[in-house]
Amino acid sequence: MFFLGSAYPLGKFGLNASVNPILFGALRMGIVFLCLIPFCKIKVPSKKYFLPLIGFSISMGVAVNFFLYVSLDVSNILAPITIGAQLSIPFAIILSSFFLKETISIKKWLLIISSFLGIVLIAFDPNVLDEILGFLLICGMAFFYGLSQVFSRYLKELDVKFTNALMGLIGFIILFSLSNIFEGNVVTQINNIDLNGWLTVLYAGGIISILGHLMMFYLYKFYPVGKVLPFYSLFPVFGLILTFFIFSEIPTIITICGGIIVITSVYLLHKTR
Repeated sequence: MFFLGSAYPLGKFGLNASVNPILFGALRMGIVFLCLIPFCKIKVPSKKYFLPLIGFSISMGVAVNFFLYVSLDVSNILAPITIGAQLSIPFAIILSSFFLKETISIKKWLLIISSFLGIVLIAFDPNVLDEILGFLLICGMAFFYGLSQVFSRYLKELDVKFTNALMGLIGFIILFSLSNIFEGNVVTQINNIDLNGWLTVLYAGGIISILGHLMMFYLYKFYPVGKVLPFYSLFPVFGLILTFFIFSEIPTIITICGGIIVITSVYLLHKTR
């Protein structure tokens, strides 16, 4: 959770250093692909997996990175962004009920509504109102992260290294192309990236995307999902602590109150069947 929470302040640090947001996402996905492909057995999957693979790759590899880094780029305060990312869990539950026909209990609906009310409260923070675009973009990121979890349910029989390597390749190709269109010549951009920029990109791809998630998958081998998932509520806590140490940012009272509502609601969602 420390690694996952560090994605927000260190991503902002890299963007401030010398990396454009869309290119940052592209390079991160390229690193994921390069790290995983040596461990994959190349095998064409059954046709029934084609659409879920494409959906997972575009939602997780392209949309999540696009919305995340553009949100960080246009925002001057990170606390609302870090907390807003927690909406991925309510979105995943709602989308699972729509696509997978999973039943949502009354208690879960109340917690989902509570989490969105916490986000609405944060949105009324005067500091957030001045940067509403970044806040809306991170909500878009949360939606596509939740959607990617739904697609991943269709892919549970496939090797996780293969699905994530393909996600990295597709994400890299599409984001690299988008960066070339909207941010300028990518060769020039890459030449302008300084050491701090490269270090944050390597950290995002190698540590957050690979090591952070592999540690979670390792836990799933020994503990029930219901015991592991509640810990996801900790990543914004670590993100806020790192934001304070890196940028000396202190959340406002409104953001703290809204954050407590969101994080508590998401934690209880994980615990509720």
